[in-house]
Amino acid sequence: MAKQTSKSNGVCEAVAGASKGRIRQLYGRSLFRLAQEAHEVLRRHFTPGDIQTSRLISIKTGGCPEDCAYCPQAARYHTHVKGEGLMSLADVRKEAQKALAQGATRLCMGAAWREVKDGPHFERVLEMVRVVNQMGLQSCCTLGMLSKKQAERLKEAGLYAYNHNLDTSEEYYQKIITTRQYQDRLRTLKHVRQAGITVCTGGILGMGESEDDRIAFLHTLANLTPQPESVTINTLVRIPGTPLADTPPISPLIVMRVIAVARITMPKAVIRLSAGRRELSHTEQFLAFYMGANSLFLGDKLLTTPNPDETEDAELFQALNLSPKVL
Repeated sequence: MAKQTSKSNGVCEAVAGASKGRIRQLYGRSLFRLAQEAHEVLRRHFTPGDIQTSRLISIKTGGCPEDCAYCPQAARYHTHVKGEGLMSLADVRKEAQKALAQGATRLCMGAAWREVKDGPHFERVLEMVRVVNQMGLQSCCTLGMLSKKQAERLKEAGLYAYNHNLDTSEEYYQKIITTRQYQDRLRTLKHVRQAGITVCTGGILGMGESEDDRIAFLHTLANLTPQPESVTINTLVRIPGTPLADTPPISPLIVMRVIAVARITMPKAVIRLSAGRRELSHTEQFLAFYMGANSLFLGDKLLTTPNPDETEDAELFQALNLSPKVL
């Protein structure tokens, strides 16, 4: 269970994880009190308004054998996504240059694979990591499941972070994905951690999950040991052709509530306001940053789904007086 330190203003901070009961208690608080507590925690560990910025690109698109119900890159669904082979090193350099020009400090490279296969493609990914590092950006990959040895090789190549999302609670997971198990995801995170790579993980809100599922998801995240350095909070982007295309949209206030509980229970994590941000107004994004988010993705596309373009984000940064920083 998390330790708590009482403050003179009545605000308590979770120091390291939390019991499911504690998370349920936080989640059920009035939004006013929850916002106050989350903002106080944010201020203790970061400067409000300092935002870490990344760019996420697809280095291998479509044709994935998995059945993730939210994903347009699954081969079994009929979506707008056209399959593309593994990106060349020259194109990765161009994408890294775009990231630098936009002010990003990290380049995240995603491949639509179930798992990493040893061989020429993995060797090229290792070269991509080296190229990104040489250009002065933090390198991040999301490539599916990893073996312990593959994680070690990525670390040797200089990989800074590995993203592998839990997506939702263990209980709800089987309703979203049947081609792998929840424990497979936890095993990959263990391999990443053992290799000395920083962990980036999170989930997707608005997939039809219950409040109990969100609480269980937060409980799993907050009790990873050690806690993840980065936590991604996505909202479902409903893509025609996927099983979740007609799922009702989730309230932005639920998203804010999850961000706040994540900030309180994982006080030192960088919390990434990720997919679905295009559907949030400037006011809603301000609330997300006030309640604990402190990172976003630049670029008009996240892998294959839409994201605010450069003009929109320039307006956002000016309106909210945000400062891009390495956190």
